[in-house]
Amino acid sequence: MARRTSPTSPAFTKSKPTHKKRRALAWIGGTVAALVLIAQCGDSSTAAAPAEPASSTAGATPDGAASSAPTASAAPSADPTTSATPSADPTTPAPARETPSAEVTSGPAATLTPAPTPNSDAASAGGAGGGGGASGSDSRAGTALAQLAPLAVKGRAARTGYDRALFAIWTDTDRNGCDARNDTLRRDLTEFTLKAGTRGCLVLTGTLNDPYTGATIPFVRGSETSTAVQIDHVVSLSNAWQMGAQQWDAGTRAQFGSDPLNLLAVDGPSNQQKGDGDAATWLPRNTAFRCEYVSRQIAVKSKYGLAVTAAEKDAMVRILSACDGGRVVEDAGTAPLGGREAEAGAPLAAAPPATQAPVAPQPTSAAPVSSEPAYAPPPAAAVVEQAPSSVYYKNCDAVRKAGAAPIRKGQPGYSTKLDRDGDGMGCE
Repeated sequence: MARRTSPTSPAFTKSKPTHKKRRALAWIGGTVAALVLIAQCGDSSTAAAPAEPASSTAGATPDGAASSAPTASAAPSADPTTSATPSADPTTPAPARETPSAEVTSGPAATLTPAPTPNSDAASAGGAGGGGGASGSDSRAGTALAQLAPLAVKGRAARTGYDRALFAIWTDTDRNGCDARNDTLRRDLTEFTLKAGTRGCLVLTGTLNDPYTGATIPFVRGSETSTAVQIDHVVSLSNAWQMGAQQWDAGTRAQFGSDPLNLLAVDGPSNQQKGDGDAATWLPRNTAFRCEYVSRQIAVKSKYGLAVTAAEKDAMVRILSACDGGRVVEDAGTAPLGGREAEAGAPLAAAPPATQAPVAPQPTSAAPVSSEPAYAPPPAAAVVEQAPSSVYYKNCDAVRKAGAAPIRKGQPGYSTKLDRDGDGMGCE
């Protein structure tokens, strides 16, 4: 029979410390094992988390950053008997933790939505009533519509102080030895002849393919025939005066008055009908030329810093929107001097009748065009013998200052000294 040891016996008292020591060591070992297991689970969870693409984080987390904060693991413990923490229930999702966008989290990074940008196609090319239709991307860079966009919009000023003589028209601004009127005729007419002895300057005859009507108009210099073809200021002098030229110096006005960019040889009656109208009040009858006509007006106003009215701008936008914004009209300068000279002393041939070119087909959205009779040259003005006039002009400068240029034979103040080429029209 074994002998029980009394609690007070020496053997019992020696074994007691050994039992406590073993319990303590076991507890410490279990705790260490649990901590190691937790650390291993945390490392594997972090490594298994997929990296978010840089584009999806939109700046919420730094590129390439990894989460160092421990998270709850859904994996079961490797040693359930020694684990100090229970394993997470895989069927119960862990509650989401809200973090600032700058912090790194183990969950999906928040995606930042970029601010919306203006739609370049939303800008209207023809804002009604505001004169601002050529703004935004619809101004179509590199086109006349884009050239129109920066022009100032304002109302017409009064014509107070306006006089055509202030623009010193038909002067030789390019210093080629020929006036601007004949420079334009040589540029715009075909099959022209020149007066001998004028160094290839003065045009006697020619043919105009008129841009305003589409007609073919013969030109024959003379007091009764020259008016069939006239030189038009595409931006009229009066319009320029009201839209900014009042503030110019004399040199700028003279340059404008004879600038080839602003001059076109055209049908005389159409030029008279236009007057000082702008694109809102007058357009060429030839619809195929309207885009180029408006584009040239814009080029002139852009070159000289002239303003447009709101109605004028709206009309320009409407016309140019139908032709892809219109091409920018370049400043090509004047035609070179020279050409075929007429035989000395040969009479000028009578002008043949003008022919009307077919009108370009209208767009389906345009209003129908009423039929018009074929072009006919204006009737010759009857020469009326007048009594000696008390009007006297010392020279062409005086004629221009009085606003009477060009002065024609039979008009008060006309004299042969003002008409050096003897064509019946002085101070051209």
